[in-house]
Amino acid sequence: MIQPQNQLATHTVDNQPGAPVDRDPFTDDPILADHVRAQGGDLDHLARFGGALAGHWQTGRDARQHPPEALIFYRTGARLDEVRFHPAYHDLMRLGLSHGYAAHPWSGARGGHVTHAAMVALLSQIEPGTCCPMTMTYAAIPALQATGFDDWADKLATPDYDSAIAPLSAKRAATMGMAMTEKQGGSDVRANTTRAEPDGNAWRLTGHKWFCSAPMSDGFLTLAQTDDGLTCFLVPRWLEDNTRNAIHLMRLKDKLGNRANASAEIEFHGARALLVGEPGRGVNAIIRMVHHTRLDTAMAPVGLMRAALAEAMHWVEGRRTFQRRLIDQPLMRQVLADLALDLEGATALGLRIARAFDEDAPLARAGVALAKFLSNKRCGPVVAEAMEVLGGMGYVEDTPMPMLYREAPLNGIWEGSGNVICLDILRTLAKDDAARDALWAALDAPAGADRTFDAALSQFRTDFPGAPQEALARLYVERLATLLTAATLIETASAPVADAYCATRLYQPRGQIAGSVADLNAEALLSRLSRTC
Repeated sequence: MIQPQNQLATHTVDNQPGAPVDRDPFTDDPILADHVRAQGGDLDHLARFGGALAGHWQTGRDARQHPPEALIFYRTGARLDEVRFHPAYHDLMRLGLSHGYAAHPWSGARGGHVTHAAMVALLSQIEPGTCCPMTMTYAAIPALQATGFDDWADKLATPDYDSAIAPLSAKRAATMGMAMTEKQGGSDVRANTTRAEPDGNAWRLTGHKWFCSAPMSDGFLTLAQTDDGLTCFLVPRWLEDNTRNAIHLMRLKDKLGNRANASAEIEFHGARALLVGEPGRGVNAIIRMVHHTRLDTAMAPVGLMRAALAEAMHWVEGRRTFQRRLIDQPLMRQVLADLALDLEGATALGLRIARAFDEDAPLARAGVALAKFLSNKRCGPVVAEAMEVLGGMGYVEDTPMPMLYREAPLNGIWEGSGNVICLDILRTLAKDDAARDALWAALDAPAGADRTFDAALSQFRTDFPGAPQEALARLYVERLATLLTAATLIETASAPVADAYCATRLYQPRGQIAGSVADLNAEALLSRLSRTC
């Protein structure tokens, strides 16, 4: 590689970290590899995927710099209702799907959901926007398998990408989107007004959706009202007679982040739809999809935090101030070590819950919302602190930090914002005895291994002998998720990591910001962020 010119007419460029090398996001990440190994994921598969991703950092940048365009009308005035993407977007979709991002957990391959969850964390570092359509494709498979849509499920579970505008029967593989939210209801989908009327062996939908994720997907799962109540439907994008379904694209959303991915407002004008599940039980039919998308929204922040901390470590290892490298300064090490604990905890808990998707369904039902809540509440502060490490350069688009900062809030909003998640957890623990018992068993598993943990768990049970009042739901869920993270780390992580997490996260005295904590083993924690510090 030809090096840039450092000897300029007015000054010499020095005390700058070298240009970041396009790293392999898997082999460069001992934290992810260790927790994948602990939960039985397929390390060889992930090594191949990480190696493939290593050559696509610029592809990710291209996909973001050339966002999708809405093509609502053809030049003659006929409706098109299409979205055009840059070739880089299609390249990343092909790379992810062909490596089994959507298909791996359903193929019987080793590592199942653990391997899939790690792939989410890896691809989120390269280009988070492309994860959305792949995640919905992955998550729709169990919902469609359970309701007899084997033709759709088989095409979604094919490890391939086919972007052709064509009906399902003419495609090698398919993708699936989702259209649930309406203007008047938001998360309260029972307030939806979209109407479905029977039409022979199908239905016709009329109404609007305020958010349609990935509007160029081959089909969408959506909700509409029938005489029996809220019902789930599959709406194909292209009909088998080679015509366009009556899904009108109104506009693309101008979003804070996730720029490579299209999100749209749409209207159904008598769109043809197929009944999914039983009339009037729409939430029950679509909940399988939501359950699985929540796993990915718990793992995407792992990737964002990892990418931010990798960038911060590159900076502090290559820059000097006050006659010392930044990484050698105790206060900087303290801050970064504290941030590393959040990454360790989110990685461990997310992958532990991913394993439960294959082996312990009750724990998955209780745990996935806990992992989503805590990982996303930590993601924003971690990315912001990592950005600050770079000083002014962290605020400049020459680095990936602004992109990561814009992405950080997304997964906390998607598939249930914080309050919705907390209330869902309270309902699950109140109504699902098996999920509640599985959660308590996971919390009790490391009993006797760490006195701080034992004391914190005992105090939690004293403070909350039963379900909390609704106003205390966030406190309850935060403590519960933190305890579950600590229990996972005690069982799977090295002693310095588990001990530090318990000592600093389980309601011991500490400040409110990163680094305002005593007695961290910074050497042990930072060694897992970088091999050179």
